[in-house]
Amino acid sequence: MLCIYHESTDPYFNIATDEYILKHIQEDCFMLWRNDNAIIVGKFQNTLSEINYEYVKEHNISVVRRLSGGGAVYHDLGNLNFSFTESGKDTNLSDFEKFTRPIIEVIRSLGVDARFEGKNDLVIDGRKFSGNAAHIYNNKILHHGTILFASEMRNISEALRINPVKYIDKAVKSVPKRVTNISEHLKNPITLEEFAKKLMDHVLSTYPNARLYEFTEEDKKKIQKLRDEKYATYDWNFGKSPEYNFKKAVRTGGGLLEMNLEVKNGLIEKAKIFGDFFSEKGIEDIENALTNVHHEEKNLREILSKFPIEKHFRNINVDDLIAAMF
Repeated sequence: MLCIYHESTDPYFNIATDEYILKHIQEDCFMLWRNDNAIIVGKFQNTLSEINYEYVKEHNISVVRRLSGGGAVYHDLGNLNFSFTESGKDTNLSDFEKFTRPIIEVIRSLGVDARFEGKNDLVIDGRKFSGNAAHIYNNKILHHGTILFASEMRNISEALRINPVKYIDKAVKSVPKRVTNISEHLKNPITLEEFAKKLMDHVLSTYPNARLYEFTEEDKKKIQKLRDEKYATYDWNFGKSPEYNFKKAVRTGGGLLEMNLEVKNGLIEKAKIFGDFFSEKGIEDIENALTNVHHEEKNLREILSKFPIEKHFRNINVDDLIAAMF
């Protein structure tokens, strides 16, 4: 087994790395890695319905869709992620307890009673500190999970908070659960880096033929290409979202503004605008201009900036319209 300390904290690069080791490195792998502030959404989720868009934008939080299913999770540098890739028969691959066992063993060695609970969670005193997901490719599995060690809990709750009225869709929803950091339960405090070393040492000593591995320059070039062409793109992170209806009302200087959007594969198929505002030129041209456009702020802002918005909405500006669409 190849054991990798992955030093990158770029969320797009790191999620691309998971796919790369699954599909292009033949040996089984274990990898430890961290992401700078990011929301990682499950493969089958509606991205926009999982995030607090205003908070994510204000705090420059990356949003990345992963290969595996499951719910959305928040990553920061206080969270340690782990990945296993392993070959075998399909029926034996998806064993969440097996892949999380090393994590539980290391935490218990620190005097904390960590347990596997439910389908894919690790808990301490009933509070979740690790969520896990898996993706099978041919006869190989990618199993990855989070380990909340010293994450900012406020950011977790704010970044993933969403108004359920905004979105009506058939996507898989994340289920909120009480969470905790491992560091809060340690009688003898250690740093995240020290914890990561203990975990890596444990895997190296437990798995036959386990040895450290560093990505080659060729590996890094291929991962970068996958990052740029897939994981850092709008089409992958937002366009893969299922069909959904979006509805939001905002108060503006010109009155109430309500936006209703029908979105499929990330494209707005129909836009209807309601409210008690006044208009000189009407709003039909605006509604038509918003169709067949990605439900993405930059594109929408460019389109709206081409119109004399004050003529279509008295005392309402482009920022107001954008606020009503996210």
